[in-house]
Formats: sequence, structure tokens, C-alpha cells
Amino acid sequence: MLLTAETAPSAFASVLVDIPTRSLSEPFAYAVPAVLSERAQVGCAVLVRFGNRPALGYVIARADSLADLPGADGLDPAKVKPIRDVLTEPLFSSVSAELALWMAREYVASPAECLRLFLPPGKSPRLKRREDGSYELERTAVHEASARWVSLTEAGRAYEVPARASRQRQLIQALAAGPVTTHELNALCTDMSAAIRALEKKGVVKVEERRAWRGVAEGESRLSSAHAEVPERLTAGQRSALEAIDRARAAHTGDVVLIDGVTGSGKTEVYLSAIERVLACGRSACVLVPEISLTAQTVGRFRSRFGDAVAVFHSRLSAGERLDQWDMVRADAARVVVGARSALFCPHRDLGLIIIDEEHEQSYKQGSAPRYHAREVAAMMARRYGCPLVLGSATPSAEALARCRRGSFNGQRWERVEMRERPGGAVLPKVVVADLRCEFAGGSRSMFSKPLYDALMGVVERREKAVLLHNRRGFAPFLMCRECGCVPTCKHCSTALTYHERTHTLECHTCGSVYHVQAYPSPASKCPQCGSPYLAKMGVGTQQVEDALLQILPKDVAVIRMDADSTRGKDGHAKLLEQFDAAECAVLLGTQMIAKGLDFPEVTLVGVVNADYALKMPDFRASERAYDLLEQVAGRAGRGERPGEVVIQTYLPHDPVIRAVASHDRSIFIDHDRQMRAEALYPPYVRLVHIVVSGRDRVLAERHARSLATALVGLFDREASAPAAVASLSVLDAPIVLGPAPCVIERAKDRFRFHLLVKCPVAYPVSEAIASVLAEVGEQRGLSVVVDIDPYDLM
Repeated sequence: MLLTAETAPSAFASVLVDIPTRSLSEPFAYAVPAVLSERAQVGCAVLVRFGNRPALGYVIARADSLADLPGADGLDPAKVKPIRDVLTEPLFSSVSAELALWMAREYVASPAECLRLFLPPGKSPRLKRREDGSYELERTAVHEASARWVSLTEAGRAYEVPARASRQRQLIQALAAGPVTTHELNALCTDMSAAIRALEKKGVVKVEERRAWRGVAEGESRLSSAHAEVPERLTAGQRSALEAIDRARAAHTGDVVLIDGVTGSGKTEVYLSAIERVLACGRSACVLVPEISLTAQTVGRFRSRFGDAVAVFHSRLSAGERLDQWDMVRADAARVVVGARSALFCPHRDLGLIIIDEEHEQSYKQGSAPRYHAREVAAMMARRYGCPLVLGSATPSAEALARCRRGSFNGQRWERVEMRERPGGAVLPKVVVADLRCEFAGGSRSMFSKPLYDALMGVVERREKAVLLHNRRGFAPFLMCRECGCVPTCKHCSTALTYHERTHTLECHTCGSVYHVQAYPSPASKCPQCGSPYLAKMGVGTQQVEDALLQILPKDVAVIRMDADSTRGKDGHAKLLEQFDAAECAVLLGTQMIAKGLDFPEVTLVGVVNADYALKMPDFRASERAYDLLEQVAGRAGRGERPGEVVIQTYLPHDPVIRAVASHDRSIFIDHDRQMRAEALYPPYVRLVHIVVSGRDRVLAERHARSLATALVGLFDREASAPAAVASLSVLDAPIVLGPAPCVIERAKDRFRFHLLVKCPVAYPVSEAIASVLAEVGEQRGLSVVVDIDPYDLM
């Protein structure tokens, strides 16, 4: 390429090429031609030559000279390729670019995949070649929404409407208070298009197109609890929490404040008050909630305080709504963002506060690449913006509590504030443990123990409301042949199929496969192995509990089931909660989605059908998850003026989790859990890395997993023998490798899965070690390698 005044480089840029592979772990240096100098800014999508082909890239840094460009030391400016074209305006900030690169290093992920999190919502961007040979960025098929606004002109204010022009008079009266959209006019006055056209020709009214924001109606919930009145006075715990947040704001160092408050202690009011102070300073805020079911209620509360300056961001929005909410944030039309973990990646301007409600929740861990944890990304984001990170929970995670005990983590200060009281004099509910062993010994075969049955009848008599937790969807967890013991499993996965009575189907909750069957006592019932008609339902799912409730409760008591099957529609969560809210007397039955954050003062009873499902899972976090779930759902009772009661049905009444929840004494569980984790070397005392190798060829997958394990052991052995060995800050002196072994679910979606686990000291740079071993061993065709840093799922 011949250099001219236009093509000579005026600057240099670091460009991240949009090819999602771990091997491209760093950006590349490109020259910025003078003709593109003004347009090629940080955040722009650009066209570059990568190898011998055109490629899409993103500018993540820019400098006047190559020597000042990060990572460009020793490069010859004459050999640096130029940027060919600029395809978009800036889509992200330099802070977002830094965060994306940090995430790629921390989670051993592709930098391109991490950067895509910060791009406008829609399908993955790609280059499209025009007929003239140039290229453009193919955008999502969703287009910006607009609305037609009608307003009076200056001349229109003095216009005298003809006596017979009643529609025109009606239009002018509607516009007297200010501009109105044509949609609103038609809703108020039926079709006004003819009157608008006539008056527009006379210069009486003006019609203009303006940007509209789809998804704003998301916060218009009819829930009575979706409103946040300003309290007359705050509790002592709320005042202490706000003071801690103010100290963190004044420090400008990204300090973390953990609000450890019992259920119903008013954490949401602390969030609202803190955001008010941030907005008053001209900055913005981001609030994360763990469940879509909480979004409508939470957004309603925030909009009741902050109006339309609240944007909503979660996966149940349509593509157009997500794009518009993203644009609202970029245009600074919304300064408060509420949503799931993806809300972190909105184009925030001058972020002044990040809040993660129910910080202990597993849903903050991303299950697909890049496998980040929202808490860790938010902590790094808080450091970059110099703003506080506020974590709230009635059952804080073991990691958060450990960091608060140490007082700091990764250079950030961690402070814990307790909130032990409920506002207005409300008290924690009484907890009754129903021992199912005694029930069975006494001859009871009902799924409802006598204490739970009597409590339900009391709710009916008093015309109150109850919440019933059963964390197993479907009608029965599985079917079993009573003659040969066959349990139908998925053809594509090594998992038992869940039976759904309503549709007479067996469904795989791993890959989604559906098989139509008839269970005993249907005459069409048939075992797939021996042909026996005794293919019986085993265990209990939410559908079966629903049927049992309908049999014992009067017909005027609403029974509302809320699980992944009943909430598949876009507004499924909100509609069911609104039904429960509007009913005079009702029982809300559901899985874990009903245990978090819901606030219904009329609920006086919480029942747990079987608390043992979560306790004995093959996972070191099983007890912690069980405690969180039970303590959270128990907190739904007695949040109003009337006292609450909780009935927990269990075969394990002496388990530390059950005893801790029953006595409202967390230390019973915490002390036991800490000892178990310390002895077995689990977080927070060590860090974990979970590596899964999968492929259709079982032998090949196992062989590759062994190669990775051997390479990791060799690396750790070399480091241990080196003079400057890695210093240990935990009870573990050096990293260890466990496995490989078949996964608990050995086959999923026709792919065999083998995993290995790495345990290492908290301060050990494990991500760097894993990345070097992956590069050393290399990739193998037909196999995929998943690396999960700090995993939450070892199945």
C-alpha cells in the first residue's frame, strides 16, 4: 500500500479481532490512517486485514505513537497494517475494554466472547460484503422503535376551531397540556388521524418522530408490594448500612459493603436511599437481582421512587426491548439499571454505585462461556469506577463472609454491616420441624404432616395466604418398573427422565428431549425394558403436590403453581404473582423461585414439603444451598402485622442445616460448614478450577483429559521445586489435581464427559497456569474443553 497524506498513520490502535478462540488472547496493533483518525476511536468496530482475509475488530486502546501503545514494544511501525475502515460509532468505553480483557485472563476465556458482553444486544456481529466490494457490520434485525408525537404550534394556540369541527376541537383540548403520542390520542379519543392531518396542513399542530423505548412497561406491575413508600424513620441497622456506604463512596477506591440483614429487615430501602444520594451527585447506579420472578416487583419499587429513569435488563425481554433499554442507558435517559447479571454490561455512564441483592445466589454465576461470576466482575468494575459495591443477603455466601473477616480482598476493603431487626416491630416467624419418620411410624401416608395440614387449615379459616416450597418440578422425579427396576433414561444423556402428568410425557431436564408415555395405572403403561404394565411414578413433583392441595383445600382457596413449566411465557412470573396478590385466600406452591425476595404481608404460613432433597446432593455447597433456600423461604412468612409460622417437613431433623433454620441461629450451620470445608480443602480456604472434556468418542475424551491432568501435575511439580516457589496464603501449600474421572452426568447431548478438579491456594495465579497448559497440550478435533474458574456446579 502506497503511503499518501490520507493513508499515512496519524495514530496507532490496539484492535481486538472478533474471532472467539482462546489462542487469540491479546489485541493486535494497527495503524490509524489520517483519513480515519477522527472516526477510529476506542469502542468502534473496524475492518482490518487479519492474515490474508478481512476481519472484524474493535478498537480497545489508541495512542499517538506505537511506543505508547500497550503491548506494542519492539514493533516496526512500517510493518504495522492499517485499519481499512471504521464500521460503527463507539459501542463501549475504555473501562469496558479493560474489563473484557481482565475477564478473559481471569476466566481463561476468549477475549472476543468477553467483549461481546458489552456490545448492543442482538445476534453476534459479523461482516457483510456489499456489491461494490466494501464491507459493513451486519446488525441485528431489530430496528429502533419510534413514536409520532403531536403538539400545538404557536399559531395553533390562538386558532379558532370552526363550530362544526368537533374532532379538531377535541384534539386541541387534548394537546393543551403538552405533546401527546398518536397512540395515546387514539386510545383516548379513538382514531384522530383525519383531524391531525387537517390541522397539520393549517400549521395548527406539528407531528414529529421521536425515539421510543420498548420495555418501559416492564415496571408497571399491579402487585401491591411493587411500590416503595418513603418510611418515616429508618431502623438503626438501616442507618448503619447507609453510613458504611457513604464511607465507601467517599473513599473512591471500590470498597465492598456486605449488608447482612435478616429477611424483611429493609435492605431494599437501604438500596433506594443510597441510590438517591448517588443520583443527587449526578452519577448512575446498577442493581442486580437473582431471579426474573423478582424483576417486576423490584422494578415497580424503584420506579415508584425514581420514575422512568429506571431501565430493565433481563433475558425475558424481547430483542427489541433489550435493545431499547440498552439505548436508554447509553443515551443517559435511564440512570438506574435493574436486572439480572447481564445488566452489569450495559453502557453505564459515570457509575456511582453497584448493588447485588441476594448475593449468595448461584444464578450470579454464568453457566456458559465466558463463565464469570457477577460478584467478581462487579468488584473489579467498582475498582475501575471508584464506586462502592453493595452486597445484600440474609444468608451471605461463605466467600463474602470470609473476605469480611479478613477485612480486604484483592486490594479492596470489605466491610460487613448487620441488620438484625425488622421495621415496624415485625418478628421472625416461629419454625416447626415435622419429623416425617414419626409421621410414617404413626401410620400417616399423606405428603402433608399433621402440623402442616393443621397450619394450612388455619390459614383457610383465617382467610390468609400461604407459601409452599417443593423444589422438584414435574409430577414425579422419575418412573420405575416395579417388576424389573428399570428407570427410563434419556437416549442422549445419562440422566433419569422426569414425569409430567399433565402432558403424559417424560422430559429430560438436561437436553430438553421429550418422550410420550403412559404411567401405571393406565392400561397403556408399558416398561421399555421388560414390557411390564407396572411403570409407576416414584417421588413427588410440584404437579403432584398441586393435585393433593386441590383435594384437601376448599374450592374458594386459589392454588397457584409457580415453576419452570408454569412460567414459560414472557410475563409468566408476573401474572402468577399478581393472581396470588389479588386472591383473598391462596396458596402459592413453587420451586426455589418463590423463596427469594418476594414480599407479601398477607403470608402467615410457609411450608416445606420435603427439605431433604437439597441436603444430600454430591456437592460441597449442598448444605450451604439448602440452608440458604430454607432460611430465605422461611423469611416470606410474617412480614406484615400478623405473626408468621414455618413448617419444615424432613427425615433429618438433627441435621445442622435444619437445626440452624429452626432456631434462627446461623452459627449452628456456619461452624459445622467451616470445619467441613477447612478439613476437605474447599472454598473459601482454597480456589477451585473445574475442567470438563467432552466428545462423542469416549476413549478420545478420556485420553485428552488425562493429558491435561498430566501437564498440570508436571507444571505444579516444576514450580514446587523452583527456588522461588509460589507463597501460600492458605492451608494448601501447592496446587493439586484430582482426576480425571467421569462426570456425575457422564453423557449429555450424546457427548461423553470427563472432568478434573484443581485445588490451589487462594493467592495462586491459577488462571495463568491453566492457560499455559491448554496452549501446551493444544486442541483436538471433535473435543471441547470447558474451563470453569471458581465453579458452582461440579456435576
